[in-house]
Amino acid sequence: MATKITDETIRYIASLAKLELTDEEQKQAGRDMEKMLDYIDLLEELDTEDAEPAFHIFPVENVFREDVVTNGDGSRETLGNAPAEENHMFVVPRTVEP
Repeated sequence: MATKITDETIRYIASLAKLELTDEEQKQAGRDMEKMLDYIDLLEELDTEDAEPAFHIFPVENVFREDVVTNGDGSRETLGNAPAEENHMFVVPRTVEP
């Protein structure tokens, strides 16, 4: 099934992506998108009924854990190394002219 992408659709997608395309680039983008959609349609024709689910070669475990504070955030020690500190923040020399 040949999918047809309109110029209006290309302009809309380009505006969402903040792209400025020439007329030729719009035409090429439309052709490319049509090819991608046609390929997706082709893939949908595949019989995947008996396909095994994907698996990892390494065991996958739940990587989530409780957040437990064990030694604080270290901000006092960090600010202790600062050349200057004000209102719990580093004071640094200005590097950009106003």
